[in-house]
Amino acid sequence: MRRPLVLAAVGVLALAGCSDGQVERSDNGNQAGYIAGDGTISIYEPADRETAPEFGGDLLDGGDFQLADQLGDVVVLNVWGSWCPPCRKEAPDLQATYETLQPEGVQFVGVNVREPNGEGPALRFEEEFGITYPSVYDPKADALLAFRDTIPPKAIPSTLVIDREGRIAARILGPIGEASLTDIVGEIAAEPPAAEGTAETS
Repeated sequence: MRRPLVLAAVGVLALAGCSDGQVERSDNGNQAGYIAGDGTISIYEPADRETAPEFGGDLLDGGDFQLADQLGDVVVLNVWGSWCPPCRKEAPDLQATYETLQPEGVQFVGVNVREPNGEGPALRFEEEFGITYPSVYDPKADALLAFRDTIPPKAIPSTLVIDREGRIAARILGPIGEASLTDIVGEIAAEPPAAEGTAETS
């Protein structure tokens, strides 16, 4: 009975973040055609989840990220650009949710896309909003193509939640607030491991 209430609340908050459904467009040619997500939230039951594709890349602050190395943790994957107004709006909420849920085995990683002036604007964005989790630097959105069947390439920001088994558990197209994201990710983090959630058959 709780999930429909969560979905209803999330839908309202996400749509509100898109300025009453108004499409956000950048005048910069490098972001031509990129729009704010429409606020659609999809939460998948465990039996309906698909394994996330291979994904990884170089991080903005150095090092490398590979999604496959995160099995056992819940991963929140957020697609953003420093030039994207809704991304700036949701950035403090993402950081706050990360700080709340990290002790529960929840990892956040950004995917920074379409930066026309190199890494500088993205690094300044992270400093401005106090972002402490890593971001994959994907200037041409090449690495993001791994999720082309899940995330519309023009929907920025977008967020995926990957469960502890490496499956796509939720998708958010558009910005989302702290309370709603914490609720969604917290429920997924609280799910029992597959071995405990499966009845004995012998």
